[in-house]
Amino acid sequence: MTIRENLEQVRERMALACQRSGRAERDVTLIAVTKFVETARIAEAVAAGVTEIGENRAQEFSEKLNFYKQNHLRAHFIGQLQTNKVKYVCGKADLIQSVDREPLLDAIAAYAAKNGVTQDILIEVNIGREEQKGGVLPEALDALTERIASLESVRLRGLMCVPPAVDREAVRVYFREMRCRFERLTAAYPQLPIDTLSMGMSHDFDTAIEEGATTVRVGTAIFGPRIITGGKQNG
Repeated sequence: MTIRENLEQVRERMALACQRSGRAERDVTLIAVTKFVETARIAEAVAAGVTEIGENRAQEFSEKLNFYKQNHLRAHFIGQLQTNKVKYVCGKADLIQSVDREPLLDAIAAYAAKNGVTQDILIEVNIGREEQKGGVLPEALDALTERIASLESVRLRGLMCVPPAVDREAVRVYFREMRCRFERLTAAYPQLPIDTLSMGMSHDFDTAIEEGATTVRVGTAIFGPRIITGGKQNG
């Protein structure tokens, strides 16, 4: 199948999930995950209507940045970010979705302040408490949120998660917990522009939508299987 045909299927799944959960399709954003996808194939997705993309690796993000700008794409950084790679992403990504620890937060805030920008971020939550994954543990979420709220050069927009790799129904409990934490966060910090709950990938994004996701990150279902040489796959 072509990328355009794949996108049509993804959008149909999204529409059906919205219909089942009584949500408007316009309230859920599709991010096309472009890790290891060359720009020629990304251009096919853009021609088919993709306007938002997500990258996992700082180097790849930097290499494709001009392409994103030329095609007026909203670019998200969704992978684990090392503090020494912040300069490649901060002030360039529209949204950094994977802030999960104070040293990274401080590096982003310092770089943003130095360069006169305000960086939008999400807190990544390790909702499954998996040792091999990034993300702040749920019980540490409040403390990190308080720290973010005290900073002027970063702006909290919401939460992100990569739940355990279980089937589409078993993962529902993790998505529900994330939605509850997201709702508590918006209630506790009405002064912050919190509007994004990023969860759901190629195998489970329809379940995520049913449970309240405002953003889904889809790679394989759009571009087909990719060879993953390191790091986590996030779509």
